[in-house]
Amino acid sequence: MGVPRVLSDEEIAENLAELPGWERKGDEITRTYEIRYHAAVAAIVTIADRSRRIQHHADLDLRIDHLRATVTTHDAGHRLTAADFDLAHRIDAIVAAHQALPLD
Repeated sequence: MGVPRVLSDEEIAENLAELPGWERKGDEITRTYEIRYHAAVAAIVTIADRSRRIQHHADLDLRIDHLRATVTTHDAGHRLTAADFDLAHRIDAIVAAHQALPLD
């Protein structure tokens, strides 16, 4: 398996347009979610499981009332590839599903 193809700035902008809330910071994309702590913990477990299955992982930063996800492709020299945007879509869906769960 070779090195994933790095996206151009134009391709990155096009992909970001389909991901409200995500922003580019250098060669990463990141999003911060407002989410209660226990819901975020559950979301992290699901994100980790999905990431293991697709062999692509996000950096996740958990705080008391928010979760920040940061994505880049390590195998491409910490640059952005299509896999990053696929993972971002998956993370959005997972976080949305966990925010809908009762927390009490």
